Amino acid sequence: MEQPSDDKAMRASDADREQVAEVLRAAAGDGRLTLAELQDRLEALYAARTYGELEPVVSDLPVSTLPSADEPAPFQASPTPVTARAASPDRVGGTPTTWVAKAVFGGIARRGQWVVPSQMRVKAVFGGAELDLREARLETDDVVMDVKAVFGGVNIILPDDVIAVVEGTGMFGGFDDQAATRQPPPGSPVVRITGKAVFGGVSVQRKPPGPPR
Repeated sequence: MEQPSDDKAMRASDADREQVAEVLRAAAGDGRLTLAELQDRLEALYAARTYGELEPVVSDLPVSTLPSADEPAPFQASPTPVTARAASPDRVGGTPTTWVAKAVFGGIARRGQWVVPSQMRVKAVFGGAELDLREARLETDDVVMDVKAVFGGVNIILPDDVIAVVEGTGMFGGFDDQAATRQPPPGSPVVRITGKAVFGGVSVQRKPPGPPR
C-alpha cells in the first residue's frame, strides 16, 4: 500500500527499522534473498531516516503496509517454522554493528563484548580470522555463520552455553568440529556454522572463559 507523501517524509524510529530487519531476515531464511543481498539491504535499512526510505528495501518482498507515522503497522512476512527455545537472557539480545568479517592476505580478530548477527558472513582468503564468542551476545537464539576459507583459516571459539551445529563442507580442506563433544542441554541458543573450506580450514572449539575485560 502506498503511504501518503506526508507520512513518507516522517522520521522512522529504531523500532520501525527493526521491524523491517525482521522481514529481511525472514526473506533470507525463505531463500528469497542471498546473504549478500541481505547484507546490502540491512546496510541500506540502517542508513534510512524516513518512512519513504524504508519502502524500497522491502518493495519486492511479501510484506504488508509500511509503518505509518499515525498508525504504525507491524511488518508481516511469510511464516517461517520456528522451534521454541528458552533463550538465555545473558546470552541473547542486542543490535549488531557488523554482518561481515573478511581477512584477505591478512588477519582479523574479534574478541571481547560484541553482538553476533543472526546471519553473518566470514571470509578468509590467504589470511586468517579468529572469532571469539565467549563474551559475545547473540542477536537471536539461532544464528548462522556462513564461512568461506580459501587458502586460509578461520578459528571460532564458542562458550559452553550455546549449541554448536557445524554443517560446512571441505574441498582439499575441512571443518574441525571440536565443540560437539560438549554440548549444553536442549533449549540453549544455537550457533550454526556452514560454508566451504577450499585448501583451507575452519576450526570450531570451546574454551573456558578468559579473564574479565
